[in-house]
Parts: sequence; C-alpha cells; structure tokens
Amino acid sequence: MANYEIGRRQFLLTAAGVVVLPRLVSTYAPSYDPGAKFEISVSEVDVRRSVSGRMLKARIYRPNGPGPFPTVLDLHGGAWNTKDRSAEEPMDRALAESGLLVVAIDMTNAPEAPYPASVQDANYGVRWLKWKAPSWNGDASKLGIYASSSGGHVAELLAMRPHDKRYNAIPLPEAPKIDATVAYVAMRSPISDPFARYKNAEAHKRDGMVQNHHVYFKPWETIHESNPMEILERKEKVNLVPLLIMQGALDDNVLPSMQEKFVKAYKAAGGPVDYHLFEGSEHQWVAQPGPQTDKARAMVKAFIARQLKAKS
Repeated sequence: MANYEIGRRQFLLTAAGVVVLPRLVSTYAPSYDPGAKFEISVSEVDVRRSVSGRMLKARIYRPNGPGPFPTVLDLHGGAWNTKDRSAEEPMDRALAESGLLVVAIDMTNAPEAPYPASVQDANYGVRWLKWKAPSWNGDASKLGIYASSSGGHVAELLAMRPHDKRYNAIPLPEAPKIDATVAYVAMRSPISDPFARYKNAEAHKRDGMVQNHHVYFKPWETIHESNPMEILERKEKVNLVPLLIMQGALDDNVLPSMQEKFVKAYKAAGGPVDYHLFEGSEHQWVAQPGPQTDKARAMVKAFIARQLKAKS
C-alpha cells in the first residue's frame, strides 16, 4: 500500500480501491524565494452574490510553475464605498511573479450594505480561498492577507476577530469546518482608527470623505465598535497576528501619527508589528512606479518570506 497527498487531502491506495483519509493539516511552510521570477496566468471566477445581487468576483494571479505556491488574499481599498478586485493589480502581479498565488476579491461596497457586510465578505473569502487554493496550485496552510486603506481596516478586523459570529455569518457548505484565521497581514496605509480619520476629514472640510464614513458606519456607533484602535484600548480579547504596516510620511488621509498610535497599542497588547514610514509618499504611493513603490514591493515579499519560515 502507498499514501499519496494531493493538496491537503490524503488518499490510501488499497486492493479494494481508493480510501479518502481525514484532511491533513500542513506541518511545513510552502517554499518561497522572494527573489524568484515567474511568468503568471491571470483569470477570474465568480465567488458569490452580494446582498444587492451583484456578483462578487475574484481575480487569480497564478505563477506558472510546479508549486504548490504560498497563498495571499488581497482586500481592496476605496474608502469602503468604491473600487474592486482590480484596485491593487500592480502589487498583486508583482507578488505573484515572485512565486505567490494571489487572489484579489470584490467586497460589498457601502452603498450596497454598510458594516459589517464587507468584513463578512472578507471572512468568507478567507475560508473560500483555503478551500479553493489547491485547485489553483496554492498552499493555504499559512494564508496571509495584503490590504490597502479601507481594506486594511477590514483586514485588521478579520485578523483580530476571526471567530466573530457576525463576520462568520455567510456559510461555506462545501467546507464548513474551515475557519477564517490568517497567518499574517501586510498593509499599505490601513485605516487603523476610522474615527480619528473621520475627525481629520471633518477638520479639512472633505465632505466626500466625511460622507463615506456615514454611509459605511450605520448605525453610527459602529465606527467605535469596529475601530481596531479602540478595540485595543478596550482590551478586548483578540488574535494578534504579525502585521506589516507601510505608511506614507505625506499622507494627509491617514496621518502617520494615527498609524503610530495604533502600532504602539498593538505592540503593547503583545502583537508583532513591522512599521515603516515612506518619506515623500502620500496615501496611494504604490499606485505609481518609482523607487518607493519598488521598496514597498520588496518589503512585502521579504515580510511574507519571514512569516512563512516562522514556526507556527
């Protein structure tokens, strides 16, 4: 008799046929060299319909090679109100070309439904990707997240509260025992304190940004309940996964002082954070080619490599 592992399922070949053994939990980190170069294939699939009936899709950036490849879920920004899976395509391509399976998903935008709809989408996305990754030559045993701006806010909530019943509200019948825990989160300009950002927008009379908060946080009290900074200040029991936070020094949307306060609180709670201030950079600097963008891409790859090598 012989055992064969395919993805994370194990099959035992016997004279009587094939017997499916229980799902195995990976005890090794998938191989990853951040300096590697791969050609990639890009495709799209349907994920599920939002509460408004819009089909939420996923864009899959798959390295062309033997794999299996470590897997990353991308959560887009857009001030909770706009954008989709294509928002971080340059970063997603760069990560995939280094040997990562990167899957960017749509999330419900606030005009369709307020908080916690987008966090529910992200929670479902983690579970769905853990289930689907092997079919795309991915290894999701140490699934991580890359997120930007409001996607960073969603990612922090998802990582800190992976078992929250509100966030787990969307069932995945095909794999009901998979949970939404993640191994790490890498972020550009995350909104780690949405109330402080709101007050900053008010002070600068940015009516559109102020309105984005009111559309997403309904009822208004949820801007405090779902505030990562305030969650730490309340000393709630949370998961504290390793974070990478990349912040623009010239960002007047999410101020460096806000980010630094969150970093200090996260570390005080016992969470590991790599925090980097990018001089001369505004809120969305990674959208433009240049030395700072190259630095950010290299930083994310190196961070992921360290997390994959870390002991579980």
